[in-house]
Amino acid sequence: MALEDYHSKRNFDQTAEPRGGKVKKASGNSFCIQKHDATRLHYDFRLELDGVLKSWAVTRGPSLDTSEKRLAVQTEDHPLEYGDFEGTIPKGEYGGGTVLLWDRGTWKPTYDPHKGLAKGHLEFELEGEKLSGRWHLVKMPRRAREKRDNWLLIKADDAFARSADEGDILEEREKSVKTGRNLDEIAREMPGWSSKTGKIERRIPEKSASLKPKRTRSTKTTEPSSTPSIKGGKQAELPDFIPPGLATLVAKAPSGKRWIHEIKFDGYRLQARIDHGEVKLMTRTGLDWTAKFGAAVVDALKALPAETALLDGELVVETQSGTSDFSALQADLSEGKSDRFIYYAFDLMHLDGQDLTGAKLIDRKAELERIVGSEGGVVRYSSHFTVEGEVVKAHACKLNLEGVISKIADDPYPAGRSKSWVKSKCSSRQEFVIAGYVSSTVDKRMIGSLVLGVYEDGDLQHIGRVGTGYSRKVAGELFKRLDALKIAKSPFSAKLPAEARRDVVFVEPQLVAEIEFRGWTGDHNLRHASFRGLREDKPAAEVVKEEPIATVKAEETTASRKPAALPSSVKLTHPERIYWPEDGVTKEGLANYYAEVWRSMAPFVLNRPLALLRCPDTIHGQCFFQKHVWRGANKAIKLFKDPKDGADEEPLVMIDGLDGLIGLVQAGALEIHPWGSTVEALEQPDTIIMDLDPGEGVSWERICDGARAIKERFEAVGLAAFVKTSGGKGLHVVSPLTPKADWDTVKAFTKQMAEAMAADSPDDYVSVITKSKRTNKILVDYLRNGRNATAVAAYSSRARTGAAVSMPIEWDELGPEISPAGFTVENAPDHVANRKRDPWGDFLSAARPLPATKKKAKKR
Repeated sequence: MALEDYHSKRNFDQTAEPRGGKVKKASGNSFCIQKHDATRLHYDFRLELDGVLKSWAVTRGPSLDTSEKRLAVQTEDHPLEYGDFEGTIPKGEYGGGTVLLWDRGTWKPTYDPHKGLAKGHLEFELEGEKLSGRWHLVKMPRRAREKRDNWLLIKADDAFARSADEGDILEEREKSVKTGRNLDEIAREMPGWSSKTGKIERRIPEKSASLKPKRTRSTKTTEPSSTPSIKGGKQAELPDFIPPGLATLVAKAPSGKRWIHEIKFDGYRLQARIDHGEVKLMTRTGLDWTAKFGAAVVDALKALPAETALLDGELVVETQSGTSDFSALQADLSEGKSDRFIYYAFDLMHLDGQDLTGAKLIDRKAELERIVGSEGGVVRYSSHFTVEGEVVKAHACKLNLEGVISKIADDPYPAGRSKSWVKSKCSSRQEFVIAGYVSSTVDKRMIGSLVLGVYEDGDLQHIGRVGTGYSRKVAGELFKRLDALKIAKSPFSAKLPAEARRDVVFVEPQLVAEIEFRGWTGDHNLRHASFRGLREDKPAAEVVKEEPIATVKAEETTASRKPAALPSSVKLTHPERIYWPEDGVTKEGLANYYAEVWRSMAPFVLNRPLALLRCPDTIHGQCFFQKHVWRGANKAIKLFKDPKDGADEEPLVMIDGLDGLIGLVQAGALEIHPWGSTVEALEQPDTIIMDLDPGEGVSWERICDGARAIKERFEAVGLAAFVKTSGGKGLHVVSPLTPKADWDTVKAFTKQMAEAMAADSPDDYVSVITKSKRTNKILVDYLRNGRNATAVAAYSSRARTGAAVSMPIEWDELGPEISPAGFTVENAPDHVANRKRDPWGDFLSAARPLPATKKKAKKR
């Protein structure tokens, strides 16, 4: 960034901030951190580079706890003179607020800082008056709606690090390193400007004076508005609540210039009512849920530049991949956590005495952006897109988001459900009424599955069960709540078949569950359903079956698609057994996942010897690798005798169809590692796999660059290259072979390639396993290509927290928008269903013979 951006945002006749001189490519190494009490309190972190201060707004300030990853939003470059600035920026000016110089000193990059900034990982040492030691700035993938780059500021593990229970340095040492003052004292300085009241002509003597003018409770009189008049707005008192506008489900996102499109969030829809410093958060039925979400969201809303306002938005929790996750929100609420809550505001119905419901949406949003701002924080503005709706939706689905909300730009705020707001989803998902439960066969104090229904003309209709998506804790909590609601008689209007009634405990139909599913069966039951959380903001009586108002053909979406059934004859015992406790993925959930991706996965696991990582209990129980058959293995699992095994050794395991794969799921096989050859040509591998395993300090961008480098080397010798995520930390680059060369020849070829990469770029790659040599380097692991060696299969799950899977991707997808463990058992089926083509669809046809390996010259 250049200082032009800095200058364009400021009026130096009004602010005392330094203008800065001509930028010179100086070689200084200063840094500073300024505590900035503006719209919301944050810390501005600045590093001197190329004659300017590279700047980030750290929303919660730096932490000495290595487990804390603090959001750092990159802002415009600042002049070097800003490193000494302390004072107040006038109210109404950009960044208006009080600035305290919290720390200053020098910094030293560990590696080339220009390459670090470009690649998204800056490692450095600080030597300040308060902060010291090594630190990391790691760039996060930019989501479509974001205008700035988000980074994470992380303390490295060294002598200056401390644990959370050793105290917070921000609280311990809050005063300025320049003047010894705190924010209160700086805000009341004289002469100068106060960010709270404007220009100060004399010092306020009382040290205990409040920084903010006292606000009184709103009266029932219409106040004059200081907000610029908006066409379509009218003077009115602040309403207590407005019934929220609701979107109609459609099969395809609309197109045309009159539509704008927003990302559909996965959280709680809440109205934020601001009345002279008093904030209420209300559900879509008008319930006051302010107390549920802690102080941070409320305080951030109080800090908005508005006396009275009514905002429409959604409160979410975002995962590490940057997507909102309702299950994570539910988990935080149940555990009493509030540090991850974010409120995305997407509409504005009232502002400072003006009723804006009659104004155009595009004008309401412009005013909303003015008061919320476009930077990250606890309260954020939900931006929109004006390109074709299906383009936005395709991108949203690619990022594993829930879908898109499309709105007519010139329409007023809708009353109830309307066609001026429509929603198109990446997957089928809606609320259903809980009408009963079946206890877990593993623990009778937990639910094993929920019995669900919807209302139709006032009658409750049965639509099946959901048996996955619960963590152990959630399964226990649901049992307690539902056990208190149990009733003797079925609440459904029609009598259920015997199989549907089996082991069911019926309950009063009061609770509502949000369910993700993959379609409907012929008898109108849910297919492959997964629990996402309770919706306590929606009455059960309002739950009806959602169906899109329009159908499509070639362009049909997952929401309207009914996937073809892939029945399996293998019966799962204890289908509710939870394999991934933190993620709520059960045995049944894993089986459903494999049924969805089977057609794509089959070529890479059929008729090959398999090594399995089995975790019969959970991923945290006893796990073990197994390649030979075991007693009691399902009959659908096939056997193969390795000619090189002794007569007393058990046969190897293989599968020849979906039944075999489901049999492995029944046995707790959570990772599937096939050989690189089939049983028909066991000694001639048909696959090369190069595993990129990053050492400590290696950025995701460098891993992607490494994969591209291997691709270039494959293609240079006439081989095709395909790429997939590992489901762990790295990437796999895979090449199909015509099965002619033997194992030793293939392994020698891959060893030569790995060693060549390490020789050509010794700062980036190593070809030896030794961990001590891998810091800040990538291991190019060629050892997967020997006889009996295996690597995780494409589409296989991983036995790690997160329930990630190894996902084939297109080469042009490789970048910051994905992560090595970003595809999971839960979101991968939607990704597979929404992609335009199978990136490995032509894998087998691309097979070529292995080129001759160059022999090393003999030493004389």
